[in-house]
Amino acid sequence: MPEIVARGRQQAEKILESLEGRHRVSLQTREWVLPSKDTRDNDWIVAANRQAHLDTEGEAAWTNRLIYGDNLLAMAALLAGDEHTPSLRGKVDLIYIDPPFDSKADYRTKVALPGVELEQRPTVIEQFAYSDTWSDGTASYLAMITPRLILMRELLSETGSIYVHLDWHVGHYVKLALDEVFGRGAFKNEIIWDYSFRMMDLPGFYNRKHDALYFYGKGPDTYFDMPKTAWTKDDLMKSRKQAIHVDEEGVEWIWMPGGKGNSKNKLRRVDEILQEGKAVSDVWDIPIISSSSKERVDYATQKPESLLERILLASCPEGGLVLDVFGGSGTTAAVAEKLGRRWITTDLGKPACMIMRKRLIDQGAKPFLYQAIGDYQVEAAKSSLGRSFRVGDLSGIVLSLYGALPLPPEDNPLRNLGAVVYGGKKTLVLVDSPNKLTGDATLRKAIAQRDHLLGGWDRVVVLGWNFEPSIGESITALNDARLEVLVIPPDLLDRLRKKGGIEKLRGQVRFSSLQYLTIKPVQRMCSGDVEQIKVTLDNYVLLSPEAINLDEENRKKLLKVANAEPLALIEYWAVDPDYDGRVFRSVWQDYRGNTANDDDPLRVVTAAEFNVPYQGGPRRVCVRVVDVFGFEAEVVKMVAEPGK
Repeated sequence: MPEIVARGRQQAEKILESLEGRHRVSLQTREWVLPSKDTRDNDWIVAANRQAHLDTEGEAAWTNRLIYGDNLLAMAALLAGDEHTPSLRGKVDLIYIDPPFDSKADYRTKVALPGVELEQRPTVIEQFAYSDTWSDGTASYLAMITPRLILMRELLSETGSIYVHLDWHVGHYVKLALDEVFGRGAFKNEIIWDYSFRMMDLPGFYNRKHDALYFYGKGPDTYFDMPKTAWTKDDLMKSRKQAIHVDEEGVEWIWMPGGKGNSKNKLRRVDEILQEGKAVSDVWDIPIISSSSKERVDYATQKPESLLERILLASCPEGGLVLDVFGGSGTTAAVAEKLGRRWITTDLGKPACMIMRKRLIDQGAKPFLYQAIGDYQVEAAKSSLGRSFRVGDLSGIVLSLYGALPLPPEDNPLRNLGAVVYGGKKTLVLVDSPNKLTGDATLRKAIAQRDHLLGGWDRVVVLGWNFEPSIGESITALNDARLEVLVIPPDLLDRLRKKGGIEKLRGQVRFSSLQYLTIKPVQRMCSGDVEQIKVTLDNYVLLSPEAINLDEENRKKLLKVANAEPLALIEYWAVDPDYDGRVFRSVWQDYRGNTANDDDPLRVVTAAEFNVPYQGGPRRVCVRVVDVFGFEAEVVKMVAEPGK
């Protein structure tokens, strides 16, 4: 354990040292979400309020955040700060985490489509969130959690506190790590959450019906507002082991302790005691979420809102900031939103982030940012290959796994070009940098190199990590049969690290094609100061089914649905009627399960109709979709003013 903690400290210290450098981790805003889930909402005031939110973006003192990506990198970015939000070091009031319990459970994602249900195995990236599997068992689990706890302590304010939610698998081990990171004197409580529901007769041991929450404060003046529950007269009599006395006027009295430092009992009015409530103990009898509950979002490890309500009311002041870096089903953010607390939540699983985004939209949350880790692959490469690695090193690995030989250095200064010669045909291979989004400019450059470099090539293949959402439109507009664009698997570096080298991974990496979206002509209808916009989806093509972790049987089911009803693959879509090309501001959204728009839980509506304040001239309308597997695609259309 001391060795694990020491290594964790070294890892955390390297991250903290890197915060001062030029290449510190940053967050990219993928979407600025202004929840509006009802297409029938034609209220002008609502539309005007949405416009007001748009106009004040960046001026508000705080915007809540949902972050997709490794929480270690997310916390590094929060500690570093950016142009919109200064560093949050020492600014977080409460951290609640419900990390995986090292239960060796295999949380496969079930995807329901019309007529079929698919079972998707988690990607290597998402195994961290869903499979709870680490190579060296508990030691690896502790090596994962320790540097994260150290960064959490850096984020906490001096009056802040942390609750770590675990069960019998690793709770006692993590308690030792918490003692090392926060100090044994910072320990407040081990809270027992008794969630007894079904009793099963299991051989050899008692029924396991509780989790433990370890509650630590950062400093000596931890904020804490004792939660109270209602007394009943029976509770009171049982607690005091005595009867209630009634005086001549019918007033009820009972003997109670005199208080701190006063050992004498005194008579107190029962009605006053009942009104004050009973201080909560460290054993919490809170039921789990029933299968019929309105809270349920079909997430394997979802926790009840009443559990988080108690924690937030006790340990986060009104308007305070709550952080949950294992966001899961989004209960922490949902409860924080309801209770008037600010929040940040993160998760490494795309399904979890989708569930959280939908849940927050569904409850009409205030506008929030959906962000991702900037340069995720670069950070993963530094972790795999050492901090001194160069992007060219990474390009060389990708070329090798694709089966291309690098071009000579004099023709390949960035070390990102390779060649495949087969059947008398020469193919140029270009690996784009993980530092940027592959888009139209890269494709045109690749075509120019194909035509002119070293006497020309028969075709060119562009391998990219991250893509401009409009990449599908760019490929269609270029209409070049000798250009192919493929996706580098996002978990490539994790797989490389797991397999232990390029040779062991050779022949097992698939570079998949992209997906794209088409829409019907956008309609604008003006009436005075208001205009109605109608956007209708046309087609969605999933060109990369091989990138999805499905077995052969599930892959056949997917292709059947994709061919028969392609729009059924869309999980979520949103519209920005005035896209600036930088930040996507979604003022209208729909998602599967949103019955405000229709009664079909397995399909999104295919048309959006909403009102916005009138604007002269053309509008740049952007439509973005996310499919059931987490892939994104977008279309941007310039729409002329009606009658122009």
